[in-house]
Order: sequence, then C-alpha cells, then structure tokens
Amino acid sequence: MESPKHPLILVVEDTPWDRELLTTVLEREGYEVVSAIDGARAKDLAASRNPVLILLDVLMPGMDGIEVCRGLKADALTRGIPVIFLSGQSTSEQVLAGFEAGAADYVTKPFRLLELLARVHVHVELHRVRNEIRVLRGILPTCANCKKIRDEHGTWNAIESYITQRSEAEFSHGLCPDCIPLFFPDYPSPAPRAGSPQPI
Repeated sequence: MESPKHPLILVVEDTPWDRELLTTVLEREGYEVVSAIDGARAKDLAASRNPVLILLDVLMPGMDGIEVCRGLKADALTRGIPVIFLSGQSTSEQVLAGFEAGAADYVTKPFRLLELLARVHVHVELHRVRNEIRVLRGILPTCANCKKIRDEHGTWNAIESYITQRSEAEFSHGLCPDCIPLFFPDYPSPAPRAGSPQPI
C-alpha cells in the first residue's frame, strides 16, 4: 500500500524571518509547507492546494488575518480547513474577534515552538479524523468486483484493512449460508430458521 502524502500546511506570514522559521520547523516535523505573504495569495492557495491546516498572521498589510479568515470560512472549498491565528498581540478583543471569524486556535509571538507544534499536531489530527468521519458517513468508492475501497489518498484497500484502520472494529471470518455451497458443495445446506420463508 502506498504511504500517505505528507500533510500540507499553509503558512501565511508577511515577516520573512517568521515565515522561514515556521517553514523550517514544520518541514523538520514531516509536514509539507506552502507559504503566502498576503491574504489574496493565501485564499488562492487554500482553494487550489487544499491544505490540512492554515497558520495565519493576524496583522498583515492590506487584507488582515481576520478578513482573510472570514473569506475562507465563507467559501465552500475552504471553510473546512482549520485556521490557527498567529499574532504578537493577544488582547481579549482580538482573540475573540479571531474565534468569531472562524479560527480554531490562537498562538502568540514570539513563538514557543514546542507549544506551536503541539497545537499543529492536534489540529492536523482532528482534521484527519473529521475527514474520515465524513467519508464513512458518505459514499465510499468501492470496486464492483473485488470490493476494495479507495481511500482519501487514492489507494485501494481491502475492506477489512480500511475499516480496521479507521475504527475499533475487529473482524472474524466465516462463510454465510449462500456461500457455503460454492466452496463445500457436498456440505448439507443449513436448516431454515423458524419463521423463514419456505420454498414452494
């Protein structure tokens, strides 16, 4: 089975030093990183690249982070992507405005890298779990012949493997009454259960 792609994170930061720091630290943790220096580019990248998480600076020239976040949450293509705000200011009014705009979390500058990475890991994992729940609730692409299931990475998996990886279900194997004659034609057919329809 193919290994899943590295989760993609969008960093939106107009300060070169902070942008480079975040990129370096996240790539060392195994993430793929794409960056933008302004809100317009951030919205374009979010829609075209579909990152699993956006780290968004609040104070930027032109369109600030609050406005960018509102735009992301108003767009059907990007509203499901979690946003962590980055800011050197942490007044209660600004934090509240960020959450009201749709942010999932808030990190202050200068960065405490261990705290930042912990928050990133949590939101990446939550995003993954939500996507899996949506897939399990929705339509699963299934091979009409072998019944393998195509996952979110385009890999085809045996149904037992797919469900075991995404739930606490365990499998035991047997043969249903309809399949027993295919493998054991001499085996007597099971007696019909009480109340089941009888052949005419």
